[in-house]
Amino acid sequence: MASNDVVHAETDPAVYDEYREKWSALPEDEAGWLQRAKDVGAVLDVDAAQREREKKSPRAEVALLKHSGLTKILGPKKYGGGEQPLSLGYKVVREVAKSDGSIGMLLGYHLLWSLTGNIVGSAEQADRLQELIITNNYFLGGAVNPRDGDLKITEEGDNIVFNGFKNFSTGGVISDLTVLEGVLEGTENHIFAVVKSDQLQFQRNWNNIGVRLSESGSVKIENVKAPWTDALGWNVEKKEPDLSILGIPWATLLLPAIQLIFSNLYLGIAQGAVTTAAKYTNSTTRPWPYGGDNKEKATDEFYILSNYGNWHAHLRAAEALANVAGQEIDVFYKKGTPDRTKVTAADRGELAETIASLKVVTTDTGLRVTNGVFEVTGARATSFRVNLDRFWRDIRTHSLHDPVAYKNRELGRYQLLGEIPEPTWYT
Repeated sequence: MASNDVVHAETDPAVYDEYREKWSALPEDEAGWLQRAKDVGAVLDVDAAQREREKKSPRAEVALLKHSGLTKILGPKKYGGGEQPLSLGYKVVREVAKSDGSIGMLLGYHLLWSLTGNIVGSAEQADRLQELIITNNYFLGGAVNPRDGDLKITEEGDNIVFNGFKNFSTGGVISDLTVLEGVLEGTENHIFAVVKSDQLQFQRNWNNIGVRLSESGSVKIENVKAPWTDALGWNVEKKEPDLSILGIPWATLLLPAIQLIFSNLYLGIAQGAVTTAAKYTNSTTRPWPYGGDNKEKATDEFYILSNYGNWHAHLRAAEALANVAGQEIDVFYKKGTPDRTKVTAADRGELAETIASLKVVTTDTGLRVTNGVFEVTGARATSFRVNLDRFWRDIRTHSLHDPVAYKNRELGRYQLLGEIPEPTWYT
């Protein structure tokens, strides 16, 4: 078998066809949505370790997400969506990530990108995009990584044309639509637009140690066209940004919103690691016979109980802070809907600091927990068959997205000087 065959291996989406009918109706309340996310997690958990080892492209698992309706949780009911608050979207990402970090990551990014029109587009553009996404049950990826040079945008009649390259494009390979961002030639003005993914040249070169099934490889964008009417937040007649849309604090919400995705992802992965480790400790780990305080069962060992108890406490605290952050972004979103001008820079800054706090806590706790689980499971738990290390590898890989040290500094300036952060591509 050629190496590229292994890299591009994927499960036939038909294996999940039974769930199309089983989950044909969307849940009606928070309890129902969380149960649906748990049910999805249970399906993913069956072969999550094996799929991760084999690096199977998650086309089938995206189909499972679509069947479950989780992809529609935030969409308007008039088009067939769940019309649930953002906080619940974050909770279902966390729930799915407990079983499979990569699929939780893909779901989180999809939900974030599906709101692009609501945040940086006009009311008409936002409504049009929601109708497109929800009625077709489309899955979204993004090619926006700001560490790379901006895509170059030129005009061609009634179209804008994107050209360039991005090192990262999470979910692009298995997406229906992709969010692009670039700078219009001859200006310093940025444009977001959503395009069909089949126009892009995905390199399929994601081969990193963690979130291995997130299809986060590079992409070439060559002469990808979008109509001027799809330039989000732009005055099409004047060919310039509409500052009543893009010049207000509301338009910077994408950045704290995606950081909140990251934090819930790390939290879910860490919770999943503890659950998986606990099953192994209960079933397989042996007590240590040379400590002078010998126990009959590993579950009676003091150091094992102490570690699990400490992780439980810290993860409960992190979850409480995550729920607070979810409530705050709900308040922010409700305040700005439908009048975005009601949201102030101070509102945005306070939200960003809560989310930064959570990012620090979930990164620190997540790395400590996912590394520590080996101390309570034993040497045999390092087997590739167990694949317990996937939880650490997932958090370690994704938490390098942007240095958490800068979140600590940002919070330090807030604590010492009362400064809220200036919006950036990472704040």
